[in-house]
Amino acid sequence: MRDVLYLEEIEQAEALLKPQRVEVLRQLAEPRTCSEVAERLGQTPQRVYYHVKRLVEAGLVDLVSERKVRGIHEGIYQAGARSYWLSPRLVGRIGLRKARDELSLGYLLDLMEEVQSDIAALDRSAPELPSIGLSGEIRVRPEERQEFLNDLQTMLQGLFTRYGGAEGDAFKLAVACYPNAAPDPPATADPPAASGPPAPSTPPAPAGPSSTDASPAPTDETGPHRRPGGGNRPQPA
Repeated sequence: MRDVLYLEEIEQAEALLKPQRVEVLRQLAEPRTCSEVAERLGQTPQRVYYHVKRLVEAGLVDLVSERKVRGIHEGIYQAGARSYWLSPRLVGRIGLRKARDELSLGYLLDLMEEVQSDIAALDRSAPELPSIGLSGEIRVRPEERQEFLNDLQTMLQGLFTRYGGAEGDAFKLAVACYPNAAPDPPATADPPAASGPPAPSTPPAPAGPSSTDASPAPTDETGPHRRPGGGNRPQPA
């Protein structure tokens, strides 16, 4: 199985870009028969075989082996690659190519198209394909952008001068810088306060008489109208 299959023909794109065939292709990440794929997708083997046949004709799926089951030859199929890239040439360029400034988004898109095409054209059967890819995030204030650009150009010019001779293996170096569309990670919550030993619990206050208690209020010496040293003072009428 190849790492990448670059699709440059309309027929290949038409064979692939159908939801059911994409699902069949995903199931063929490992070698499987049409019956096995049909069981996993809940479809009939005949329906799956139709899709597999079209994918094989387009060069997107390979017949890797066969086996005989009850006198019937059954094919075992596997996806031709782990990733499928659609070439921008399938549609072609609409209008004339404009002269673009290196700081424009259009120039960056053209560069990415060129890189994609170059990578797809590499000989995957070669015993060694030395390559490197780096990615990271930087933070640049608006007033520092020109200074950053100058630093980057100086660094690249030094590399081109040092390794720009006629000897050695040829490599292509592409640099891209663009705004990060991913949202910033959420701010971390404040750490919880250090917890000490639990505070002693306060015993609950004794419950008063229930609102449904129909017993009469007390009328002894502890009543509300008791005078010190004397009896109950009569209340005015």
